Amino acid sequence: MTEQLYFDDPLTLDFTAEVTQVLALADGRFGALLPRTYFYPTSGGQEHDTGSLGPARVLDVFKRDGEILHVLDRAIDPGLHPARIDGARRFRNMQHHTGQHILSAAFIAVLGIDSLSANINGDSPSTIDLDTDPASTTGAVSGSDLNRVETFANGVLFEDRPVKSYYVTDADVPHIPFRKPPKVSGRIRVVEVEGLDVTPCGGTHCLSTGMVGMLKIVRTERVNQKLRVHFVAGAQALEFFQQTQAAAQGAALALDTGLDGVVGGIERLQAQLKQANFELEILRDIALEVEAGKLAEAAEPVGTRRLVTARFEGRNPAELRTLAQKLRGRAGTVSLLAAFDGRKLSLVASCADDTGLDARDLLQKHLAPFGGRGGGDARLAQGGGPADRSALDGLFANTKDCLEG
Repeated sequence: MTEQLYFDDPLTLDFTAEVTQVLALADGRFGALLPRTYFYPTSGGQEHDTGSLGPARVLDVFKRDGEILHVLDRAIDPGLHPARIDGARRFRNMQHHTGQHILSAAFIAVLGIDSLSANINGDSPSTIDLDTDPASTTGAVSGSDLNRVETFANGVLFEDRPVKSYYVTDADVPHIPFRKPPKVSGRIRVVEVEGLDVTPCGGTHCLSTGMVGMLKIVRTERVNQKLRVHFVAGAQALEFFQQTQAAAQGAALALDTGLDGVVGGIERLQAQLKQANFELEILRDIALEVEAGKLAEAAEPVGTRRLVTARFEGRNPAELRTLAQKLRGRAGTVSLLAAFDGRKLSLVASCADDTGLDARDLLQKHLAPFGGRGGGDARLAQGGGPADRSALDGLFANTKDCLEG
C-alpha cells in the first residue's frame, strides 16, 4: 500500500521518488508505483496532481488495489528519480477544496441548507449540490441569500482561521461534531476549520483560511432536483474578477460611459433594438408585398388560373410562407415557391379560394419524387426534405399538368 505523504504535508512539491515498478498500460502509456508519494490521486471529488517523475510527465494519478498509480507519458527505469508536482494546479485544488468546506458550512450557518455532494476543479468553477426543495424551479435560495452566504464565507477567509487535519478512530466519532458523518471506519482523517466546520476528508487543504484568498459564487442551476452552486476561489477567483472587469470596461468603452452607466446604456440599446426590429418587420412586410405583386404580374396563365413558380437559393422558409400567403389572396392564383440551401429543399404551395385546387395535393405531388414530406390545409401547405440540385432543377417540370389535370 502506498504511503500518502500529501496528507500531512500538502506544501511539499519537490521530492526524491523511489520507483519500484513500471507497468505498461493498455492505452500505450506507463504506470509507475512508488512506496511513498506526494502526488495526490483523484478522489473525494478532487482532481489528481500532475507534474514530472524523472524525464517523464505525470499525466494522471489514481488509486488501484490499494496502490497509487502514477500514469506517465513514457517508460522510466525503476530507482530514484527527482519528482516535481505542478504547484499551481495543486494550490488551486487546495484553495477550492478548503473553499468548498467553508462555503458548505456557510450555507448551513446562514440558511440552514446542507450540501449533498461537491466537485473540486482548479481550472473551472467547482460545484456543491444543495439539499433544497425539489418542487421549486429555482430552489429555496434567492440572490440576496447567495450574497449573504458569500459574505459570511469571505469573512471566514479574512479572519485567517487555522485549518487543521488529524486522525481519529471509530471510538472518537460520537464525540466529534461532524458536519457529515464519516463514510469509512478505522483510521479516519478529519479536516477542521476552526470554529466553523469539522468534516471527514481525504483531500489536500490550505493551512489557514486566508490562503484561500477569496471566494465568489458565479451561478446556480437546477440539476436532478438539486440546486447546484458554481463557485471560484483563490487564483481562479482573481482571474474571474479580472475577466469580469475587462468585460465591463470594454462594454463601458463601447457605450461611451463609465462602469456605473453600463446597465443603463444596455437598457437603452435594448429599447432601440426593439424599436428597430419593429420598424424592420414593417419594412420587410412591405418589401414582401411588393415582391408578391411582381411575382403575380409575371404569373403564367393556365386555363382560368394563374400559376406562379419561383426558386430561391438559401431563402428563409418563413419568408416563402409569407410570400405564398400574400399570393393566396389574389384571385385565381396558384403558387409554388421553393428554396434550396445546398442540402434541403423547402417548398410552399398556395391556392386562392376560387381556384378549386388543394394546396396539400399540389405539395405532395411535387415532394413525392424525392421523398419529401409536409402538411397544411387546402389553401396553404408547406414541406420539404433532403434533396440535391438536380431535384430543384426539375421541380416544376410537370406543374402545369397538375393544374390542367
